[in-house]
Amino acid sequence: MNVPSPAAVLRALPDGARVVVRYRIEGGFTDVLGYLVAAAEEDVTVAGRRGNITVPYALVTAAKQVPPPPERRAPRR
Repeated sequence: MNVPSPAAVLRALPDGARVVVRYRIEGGFTDVLGYLVAAAEEDVTVAGRRGNITVPYALVTAAKQVPPPPERRAPRR
C-alpha cells in the first residue's frame, strides 16, 4: 500500500480547503489548523488562528483535510 506524502496530500487540495498540518519544531511537534492559502513546491501556507503560517515540507510530518468547524450555538437564556 502506497501512502502519499503529506506534501502530495496538500498539493492535491484546492486553495481554501480546511486542513491540519503537524510539523517539527525545536523540542517536539506542533499543529496548525486553518485554511490552505498555498501549497508551493517547497512549503505550505495555512491561514490559522494566529495568521498565516508557512511551513517547509521538510518539517511536515502529517497533513489532512478536515471538515468545516461546527456552527456556533445560540447563547442560553
